[in-house]
Amino acid sequence: MEVADMYHYSELGQVNTKLMFQKAYEGGYAIPAFNFVSIEQFNGIMDAVIEKRSPVILLASPNLHKQLGYEMLARIVQSGTDRIRNAGLDIPVALHLDHGSYEGCYKCIKAGFTSIMFDGSHYPIEENIEKTKELVKIAHNMGLSLEAEVGSIGGEEDGVVGLGECADPNECKAIADLGIDFLAAGIGNIHGKYPENWPGLRFDVLENVKAAVGDMPLVLHGGTGIPEDMIKKAISLGVAKINVNTECQLTFAAATREYIEAGKDKSGKGFDPRKLLAPGADAIKATVKEKMELFGSVGKA
Repeated sequence: MEVADMYHYSELGQVNTKLMFQKAYEGGYAIPAFNFVSIEQFNGIMDAVIEKRSPVILLASPNLHKQLGYEMLARIVQSGTDRIRNAGLDIPVALHLDHGSYEGCYKCIKAGFTSIMFDGSHYPIEENIEKTKELVKIAHNMGLSLEAEVGSIGGEEDGVVGLGECADPNECKAIADLGIDFLAAGIGNIHGKYPENWPGLRFDVLENVKAAVGDMPLVLHGGTGIPEDMIKKAISLGVAKINVNTECQLTFAAATREYIEAGKDKSGKGFDPRKLLAPGADAIKATVKEKMELFGSVGKA
């Protein structure tokens, strides 16, 4: 990998996620991590970050790369960190590859991401270990952090489909021992909407995973729709990052639908995309603020 044509996240105003995780883990809160798929969603998230003085991890999926490219995503996030700096604030922001492929991880390292998630959960454990070991070495040499996953997260996340399975604590330890920085372990959580008959998070699995990996911070994917008491218990058991995507998309869609059904797009220049999409951005901001309060990250910048 040629260094000359690479960007480092520090040049783009971002910080190392490992430091963010350490503070969250020791402080008993979780860092909110949000996917963004549009400028409106990005701005809604950043508005909440500034208002609540909360650290944040911005998640970029492989499908979003197909739309914009990893380099463009890094520059979009830089516009947010510039905005924070111009306001005279110091709020930690990181750009993280969500459910990345082996090849995608290399592209994000080059583009200036802060951290990467290698989703090798669909590989046999031996191959997952070998690929993770290689990426850990590359990422750490560049000062980046790496998240790995054991136990496929159920549901679909932006084109990445998992059937869902609980993580094996022994496999979690094998991956953790490779030197990764944080671990996503399947504990009954799923991407997207939770069905009405969902039995809930498997805290017995979480406790066994925690016992196996020690002080390593854990990640909870599929944060949409998990009851508040389960969220708080997961944090108390070592979860230091919670991913949220679907809920932001649902609130955006509902607010936009309400605007159109009220006929506001037909009044004056209500059809202007800046007006048409503004209610959705405001709805996302409100949702993000709620999650920051729930996760305990408000004022932790």
